[in-house]
Amino acid sequence: MSFVGKRYWLVGASEGLGRALAHKMSAAGAELVISARSESRLKELADELSNKVQVMPLDLADGASVARVGADLGRVDGIVFLASVYWPMHASQWNGANAIAMAEINFTGLFRVLDQVMEQFLERDAGHIVITGSLSGTRGFPGAIGYGASKAGIMSLAESLYADLRTPGIRVQLSSPGFIKTRQTDKNKFRMPFIMSPDEAAEHMMRHMASNRFKSSFPRPYSWFVSSSQFWPHWLFSRIFG
Repeated sequence: MSFVGKRYWLVGASEGLGRALAHKMSAAGAELVISARSESRLKELADELSNKVQVMPLDLADGASVARVGADLGRVDGIVFLASVYWPMHASQWNGANAIAMAEINFTGLFRVLDQVMEQFLERDAGHIVITGSLSGTRGFPGAIGYGASKAGIMSLAESLYADLRTPGIRVQLSSPGFIKTRQTDKNKFRMPFIMSPDEAAEHMMRHMASNRFKSSFPRPYSWFVSSSQFWPHWLFSRIFG
């Protein structure tokens, strides 16, 4: 698949994986609409990109903010949803504001974004939907209240979209990375095996997006190990990850 001349909306493009992916997609010939909360960081990114780019800041927690961007968005060939917020949280250290923010932005935010593009994709029977899940959404990991649940939710949504939209024109893909070195993972106090740079993770996503595969989890073999945990009994899962 070629990105040359295609117009993509990247949501969550200002930092980390989103920023690295914007560089790679622009270099591959895509025209980008980049969105995140920080307009200044988006403008800095736009100055770095080699191809046509439009800056459209938004707040995923504010439905009206997303709708305003959607009204001015115009035709796009695809979207990539990369936005997320994260705080480590054990159930015994409950923080309702953080838990709700993770659900609101990581999960509900995706519905708000899809609401801006689904009508045009369905009318044209053409579009590309790329959703960024996480290996943390594979199962209920300890200390992942909020984040793990929000990622599991959008991964389930991706599965449903893929099942419903089996048309020649609309492609749905799910990319589920492991640990990526970002400001978010800097909050973790535990060892993060096979941690990737944003550039490494973006390269995985570029290969996946250019393929015909629905789902990609990376890096291997860590993704195989985590994915296999779905079939473990709870006592074994708790012993290894607890």
